[in-house]
This record gives sequence, C-alpha cells and structure tokens, in this order.
Amino acid sequence: MKLKWEDDGTFKSPLSRARGLGSAGGAVTHWWHQRLTSVANLLLMLWLVCAAAQMPGWSYDVVAGWLAQPINAVLMLLSVISVFYHAALGCQVIAEDYIHHEGLKIFKLGGIRLFFLATGVTCVFSILKIAFTG
Repeated sequence: MKLKWEDDGTFKSPLSRARGLGSAGGAVTHWWHQRLTSVANLLLMLWLVCAAAQMPGWSYDVVAGWLAQPINAVLMLLSVISVFYHAALGCQVIAEDYIHHEGLKIFKLGGIRLFFLATGVTCVFSILKIAFTG
C-alpha cells in the first residue's frame, strides 16, 4: 500500500483519500432490486400470458370471475406491484443519468415516484374491488 503525502501534512492511503467521495451506498441495493423485479416480472408475465391464453372470452364477466379467484387476484397484485416498482426504478436511473440540473432532477424524481405510486395504488384498488365484489 502506497502512502502519499497530503497537503494537510498527513500520509493517506488511496482508500482513505477515496472515502466520502462517492454515493455508492444505495447503488448496489438499487441494482439488486432491478434484477429481482425483472426476474419476478418475467415469471409473473409468463403466468399472465398463459392464463390469458386459456381464458374462454374477454367479456367483463369472464375476466371478473377469473380475477375473483384468490390465486389469480394475488398473482395479479404481485404483478402490478413488481411491474410498477421496476418501472419506477428504471425511470429513476434515466432521470439521474440525463438530468444534470439538481433542482429539476429532484422535481422529476419526486414526480416519477408520485406517478408510479398513484397508478399502482389505483391498479391495486381496482383489482381488490373486482376480486371482492365481482
């Protein structure tokens, strides 16, 4: 390990000079969440496509009856949550990478979170309403 003489009169290793210079604290967690939701989305969308292909019709009554089955309602809720969370993570990365003005970036990130939260809650409410009332 090479120690270098610093301007403040101390010797520092490369690690001690690098500490506090980056924001790598949440990057690994964000990366893992994107990967986990992508795998979950793959499995859940495979289920949804197979279930939709076996559905006898696309009328409201047929779909509502299908969604009233507990396993279908639970898997559809998991699909909505996973897809919206994955989309919010992806939009966050785009905003962080391509918006350089800090004020606009904070505004955009807040808007992204509010949009996906509102649309996700709306979808969850709709699924629960159909599942419980038919």
